[in-house]
Amino acid sequence: MKSRRRKPKPVSAEAIARFADRGKDISRFFTNAGRMMEPVQRVNVDLAGPMLNQLDSVAQELNISRQAVIKTMLRQGLDRHYLAKSRARKLA
Repeated sequence: MKSRRRKPKPVSAEAIARFADRGKDISRFFTNAGRMMEPVQRVNVDLAGPMLNQLDSVAQELNISRQAVIKTMLRQGLDRHYLAKSRARKLA
């Protein structure tokens, strides 16, 4: 039977911060394999009661949060917008 090396346990962010505070080299913890995420920004949107009721209805139907419905529909709308824009450029 082959012996397998166990994967090392992931190190917590707090532990890495403690290493850095002590002046230790922490470069081994960063592989640059992931992608950077932009910070999330909060926005306020005013919605009429009936639209809010519709959003809640869809959220309940899909068993997801109201915020997830809003994000999904907004993404779909933006995708359609850019698709229509690129088609218009090709026709021009």
